[in-house]
Amino acid sequence: MATFNKFQPFVEALAEKQHNLQADTLRVMLTNTLPVATVGGKADIVEIAAGNGYAAGGPQATVSSSAQTAGTYKLVLADVVITAAGGAIAPARYAVLYNATSSLLIGWWDYGSSFALASGETLTVDFDDTTGVLTLA
Repeated sequence: MATFNKFQPFVEALAEKQHNLQADTLRVMLTNTLPVATVGGKADIVEIAAGNGYAAGGPQATVSSSAQTAGTYKLVLADVVITAAGGAIAPARYAVLYNATSSLLIGWWDYGSSFALASGETLTVDFDDTTGVLTLA
């Protein structure tokens, strides 16, 4: 299972009303370059080349639930599936969740080693339905 890592500026951006996690458009982009935890914007990420089923900026992540219970907020996203079509998708190792509305970064998952998708293969970014993508207490 991939390991989630938070971009440090996300916390301040959230506190300063630069994210509306329920309403803003969230996306998942792929990179083969280790993200730096202290950067805050999409422009700071070296995205893989678009093509063969991978669109520039990555696919949209759909919010399944965005709510708090007993003072703990949980964001749940539907899994994102990327399918290579007509050729291979460039090697990647990291899936980066970002706010496409503000171009601000949220976090990334490290898959442990680089992978490429041959035509017809899929990558499922499996968001945890139980614990959510993130919780705030």
